[in-house]
Amino acid sequence: MKPMCEKVIPSNNSSWRYCEYRLNTIPFNWHYHPEYEICLTLNSTGVCHIGDYLSPFGDLDLVILGPDLPHTWQSNINPDGSSQIVHVAQIPAQWLHQFVNGHPEFSLLRPLLSNAKQGIKFANDTAVIAKRLFEKIKVSEPLTRYILLIELLQTMALDTDAKILSTSIFISGQQRDPGKNKFDKVIDFIYNNYTKSLCADELADLAHMSTNHFHRFFKKRTERTLTEFINQLRIAKACKLLINSSSPITVISDQCGFRNISNFNRRFLQIKGCTPSRFRQQIHKKSLLV
Repeated sequence: MKPMCEKVIPSNNSSWRYCEYRLNTIPFNWHYHPEYEICLTLNSTGVCHIGDYLSPFGDLDLVILGPDLPHTWQSNINPDGSSQIVHVAQIPAQWLHQFVNGHPEFSLLRPLLSNAKQGIKFANDTAVIAKRLFEKIKVSEPLTRYILLIELLQTMALDTDAKILSTSIFISGQQRDPGKNKFDKVIDFIYNNYTKSLCADELADLAHMSTNHFHRFFKKRTERTLTEFINQLRIAKACKLLINSSSPITVISDQCGFRNISNFNRRFLQIKGCTPSRFRQQIHKKSLLV
């Protein structure tokens, strides 16, 4: 089976992505992506597939995966019906490499990142520390999350009982997703046209799919609906304009593809937790304090 390429979208105001999943069961989803991934699975048992490595997993399963390494976990429903928890950090390779190669303080991480190309599983003691760090990451602001991520990487790098998983055969994900070119084409179109009205029918035609198939195709690769993805992109662009320009909010709303100021305010509040005017005031106050 060929792995599917997954599109990873960074968390708000972050260069990397963190997410906590609470699931009844972990489905088989053979995929890869160009980011490093740290995955901690809790209260779950099943089978993990990483490259050509296949093995049972249990509670406190902590793994780091390198870019383009195909992987999936698969589990059944817990007998007591309790939720299975998965903490995931996905880190752009270029961003992480710049830190490691540009700062001698990060040299400790080089062997970790090199071996991650084949997948690494860590000892239970390391997983316990990772659980504590992920619980802090979950409730922290972006700067604190970044500091905790570095602490997590350092903790894994110091684990002398860590185990390399896959052979070199699967490094760089030689097996490619046949839908990747279609998906990249759609993403490029959205980024180049987010200021305009976008509809699923138009994007489905671009990908040579039915609209219903396209919606499933898109959500499987982004873990967002098309509407959620477009709104998050537009709000991110609006934040940059609110920070870097003095344009009226109504103008910024129009420049970012919102034709209705009420909809813009509602989406901004939903995604950022405050109104556009409040966001600009907070940025202005911070700049006065510097």
